[in-house]
Amino acid sequence: MDELLVYIARELVSNPDEVNVKKTERGNTVVFELSVAPEDTGKIIGKNGKRAQAIRSIMKAKYLKEGKRVIVDIVG
Repeated sequence: MDELLVYIARELVSNPDEVNVKKTERGNTVVFELSVAPEDTGKIIGKNGKRAQAIRSIMKAKYLKEGKRVIVDIVG
């Protein structure tokens, strides 16, 4: 599990105890499945998906040095 993604998600939601991240590595790709409480899904996605895009950009930047592709899926 990636601590940075968990930290970001917990700071944005009302129910931080319900934040779960599942990490899967497939070759050169790292997939994160982020799940939050149903009432917090909108807080993670943000208006017009801006927060979700920002979270994805931060995670991509973190793994850029390692040359890995990153996918962050938000599971409602």
